[in-house]
Amino acid sequence: MGPRSDPRSALRLDGPFPITRADITPLNTLFSDAFTERYRRDGLAGVRVPPLNPAIWRYAIEAAGSGAMLWRDGRGAMAAFNVAHHSGTEGWMGPLAVREDCQGGGHGRTIVEAGIAHLKAAGCSVIGLETMPRTMDNIGFYAGLGYVPMHLTVTLTIDAARTALAPRLLTALAPAARAAALQACAALTADVQPGYDYTREIALTQELALGDTILLDDGDALVGFALCHAAPLVEGRARDELRVLKMVLRDATLLELMVSQLGDLAARSGAARAAIRMQGAYPDAFRTLVARGARVRWTDLRMVLAGFTEPAPRMGMALSNWEI
Repeated sequence: MGPRSDPRSALRLDGPFPITRADITPLNTLFSDAFTERYRRDGLAGVRVPPLNPAIWRYAIEAAGSGAMLWRDGRGAMAAFNVAHHSGTEGWMGPLAVREDCQGGGHGRTIVEAGIAHLKAAGCSVIGLETMPRTMDNIGFYAGLGYVPMHLTVTLTIDAARTALAPRLLTALAPAARAAALQACAALTADVQPGYDYTREIALTQELALGDTILLDDGDALVGFALCHAAPLVEGRARDELRVLKMVLRDATLLELMVSQLGDLAARSGAARAAIRMQGAYPDAFRTLVARGARVRWTDLRMVLAGFTEPAPRMGMALSNWEI
């Protein structure tokens, strides 16, 4: 018989280490187990959170870069992770989790503080996350780390439907035109929400063939875009939903046109619907979607680190999904 291992060694975590593609399988297992347990504690014992599509994890890891961090226990097994993202000066964390048997030792605080330090070092003026609004433990935990509650993010869906006007898509452009469109997206974002930049996410979505970007033009000028993923979020599931990750509009009145374009792209992608995560800072936009028949599917509580609050857009609107 070999020497006995010290069970306490499993609770001493080392890290952070970078998350790589080779870590996706254990990462998926830890994610599924931790979030399933969270639902159980909230009284939803029958809910099992499924593993995510590995391609989505790859997107999250590569988009986060050095903000994709993991911690290992004394036996070398993955015990915790935090994926901290920044798009210019906009920073947010998620998903993040600590393995159930490692909880209670202050490791949650460690991984969140590591994410905060990373985002501050990256020059972020906004640092936030989203959590389930009914989960008092999570809200209290983040509050103890300096986070304050803001508005709800409400996920709404619209049915897929073809329109007379087919959307102009980034992937349909020739390489030179595509590069120019990417620069125009960066310029529009800087006008609407100074400091923000979604070009890395747009380019990575195209590289990994996860979805597309709808472009709205007024003459020769780009006036809006929406970055969308059509790849299934859950491992092994069929494509059923087009998810909007980022949407920037020079004028909020363009929302109706963009929604029609999203419904068309959903239909062309083979999805039954398009999902838009509407931040509560845009009540008029929320009413516009509801008036069009959008259905409320889910809610998340947006929280920000005190002193790192989201600014109002300089014009129009900018929706940014703080989930993968």
